[in-house]
Amino acid sequence: MLAKVGVPVRFLAKRKNRSDKAPAGDEASLNPNAGCGVAVPAGDDTIILAKDIVKSFGTNIAVDGLSLSIKRGEVYGFLGPNGAGKTTTVNILTTADLPDSAELYIDGVDALSNRVAARSDIGIVQQQNSLEKEISVRENIVHHGLMQNMSRKQIEARMEVLCERMQLTGRLDSLVRDLSGGWKRRVAIVCSLIHNPKILFLDEPATGLDTQSRNLLYSMVKAINAEGTTIFFTTHYIYEAEDLCHRIGIINEGKLVAEGTPDELQSMVPPSALVVTFEDGREEVSYHANHEAAQRAALEMEGATSIAVRQSNLEDVFLELTGRSL
Repeated sequence: MLAKVGVPVRFLAKRKNRSDKAPAGDEASLNPNAGCGVAVPAGDDTIILAKDIVKSFGTNIAVDGLSLSIKRGEVYGFLGPNGAGKTTTVNILTTADLPDSAELYIDGVDALSNRVAARSDIGIVQQQNSLEKEISVRENIVHHGLMQNMSRKQIEARMEVLCERMQLTGRLDSLVRDLSGGWKRRVAIVCSLIHNPKILFLDEPATGLDTQSRNLLYSMVKAINAEGTTIFFTTHYIYEAEDLCHRIGIINEGKLVAEGTPDELQSMVPPSALVVTFEDGREEVSYHANHEAAQRAALEMEGATSIAVRQSNLEDVFLELTGRSL
């Protein structure tokens, strides 16, 4: 563990092969006051309000007292290592699963006591494809619309707009089983948006997509959000969160360990990173106020096989908070 003077324990990195002592000199420490995850007060601009979510599976606590306040019209990114509790949290927020204890409000509706009303405001694209594979794209979309009590006329009008945007019009009569993973994801997105929900949950939607499909997904996320839809976005790709999200929450071991805008989270580590690799394979990363300070610290390193000075980034923050990569 890389110990940093003056840094609270909850912000210490747990990355493997880091030194147990901080380099002397002008190394800067993590800023414990940035991105501390203080809940946004509820108000007219709050569309998702979750308080003290707890969910266990046997002896494993998947979500441990997590609270979130999502603003109307924002894109909120939710990052965390594998097993951190991201998908469990999404399942609870979408009422697909019940917590052991929590308070949950979707646009002012108590979602735990009125799940049907809450679900009418929600669309979700899950990690695992839930489409009916033996019927056509059109039939899947119509089915989802009917499940939301839409008329066939409403479904046809909405489907035309969404399929044109997702370049699906020419594949409406294709069987889902004959589509690639990228095309199936596009169909799932249209199905989730057919009833024009106020909130769209995207649970790692870019996983397994090719570059073209991923870029189309990003464009659609931005277009949907520009129309006023709130988006809750879990991802394994940090650059997605930086580019798409107004705010980002980082979850680790079931707890929200940081929250803020990308710039606010980035301010948790100083701007210059010194990366040193030693002969025995150890890697040490320290953060400094500027490149000159990092270079001075590099001159004091002994037994290094490589030394690099670079700009710190959001992935550094993530690693310092969780000790694990995405």
